[in-house]
Amino acid sequence: MKTIKPMITLFVVSAFVIIMIPAMLVLPFSTNQANGKLSEKLEQKRESPEEINSPAVEVAVYRTETKEIQQLPLEAYVTGVISAEMPADFELEALKAQALAARTYIVNQMLTKNAADLPKGADVTDTVTHQVYNNNDELKKRWGTDYEWKIKKISKAVNDTKGQILTYDGKPITPSFFSTSNGYTENSEAYWESELPYLKSVPSKWDKDSPKFHSRTAISVTDFEKKLGVTVSDGESIGTITKRTPGKRVATVNFGGKKLTGKEIRVALDLRSADFSWERKGDNIIISTKGYGHGVGMSQYGANGMALEGSKYEDIVKYYYKGVAIQSSDSLLKTMTAKR
Repeated sequence: MKTIKPMITLFVVSAFVIIMIPAMLVLPFSTNQANGKLSEKLEQKRESPEEINSPAVEVAVYRTETKEIQQLPLEAYVTGVISAEMPADFELEALKAQALAARTYIVNQMLTKNAADLPKGADVTDTVTHQVYNNNDELKKRWGTDYEWKIKKISKAVNDTKGQILTYDGKPITPSFFSTSNGYTENSEAYWESELPYLKSVPSKWDKDSPKFHSRTAISVTDFEKKLGVTVSDGESIGTITKRTPGKRVATVNFGGKKLTGKEIRVALDLRSADFSWERKGDNIIISTKGYGHGVGMSQYGANGMALEGSKYEDIVKYYYKGVAIQSSDSLLKTMTAKR
C-alpha cells in the first residue's frame, strides 16, 4: 500500500501538467479571437472620455470671496456653472444646452490660455467676467430644502452631455449666452468688434414669456445728462435713434450732434437691454427696455421655450449657434493634459 500511493500521486501530477500547460499557453490568445467580446470591452474602456479625461482634467477657479484658487474636476465645474447661471426648474433639455455652452467655454478658455486679469495659476474666476460658479456649500445655502432635487436634475444634464462641446470648423466656439432676448438674438459684431460666423441674429419668439422681457426704469434728467455727457432740451425730444442693429436693438442715437451707440447708453445707464425707448415726464426720463442681456448667442429663456415645445438640446444649440457641430472633447483634453 505504501508503494501504490506515491505512484498514484505521481500519475495525477503528471496528467495535470500535461493537460494544463498547453491550455495556459493558448488561452490568452484564443479567447479574444474566438468571440471578440473581451477585446471589444477593453477597446470601449480605452476610448471612453469619462474614464480617461474627467479625473485628469481639472479647472483652476479663482474664488473671489476667499481669494483662493480651487482645483475642480471639469464636469464638477460645469455642474457648478449651470447651477449658478440657469434656473434649475428649467426644462432638462435647456439645461443640457447650457451644459454644452458652459463646457465649451471652459475648454476653449483652457486651450487658448487667455489669462488676462487672472491671478497666476487660475483658468477662470467665479464671476460674470468668465462664468459664474457656485460650489455645493453655496448651493445648499441658496437652495435650502430644494437642494437635493435641483442638484440631481442639473447633474443629469451634465452627465447626459458628458464630454460634448460645440465646435465650428473643428475648433471650440465662443458660446456666449444671455437671459432674455427682445425677440431676436444679435450679430456678434453689432455688440463686440469680432464678427463670428456662428453668432448671427435669429428670431427668438419664446422670450416674450420671460418675466424679464419688459422693464421700466426712471432716471432724473440731471443724472441722464451727467452719465451720458449730453444736454437734453426742455421739450419732449431727448435724442434721435438713427440706426438699429440686425437684432432690432438701438445701434446709434444722435443727441444734437453727439452720437452714442446703444451699447454705450446701455452700459452708462445700467439698462437691461440695448433695445430701449424713452419719454420725458417732468424732471424724469422713463426708459422702457425689451430683453435682458447683450443678446449675442443663446437666449436662456428662448432655450427653455424651445424645450417646452419638445426640442432636444442638439436642436437648441444648433438654432442659436449657426453651423456648429457637437463633438467629443476627448482629443482636445488629451492634448491639454499632455501639455500641463
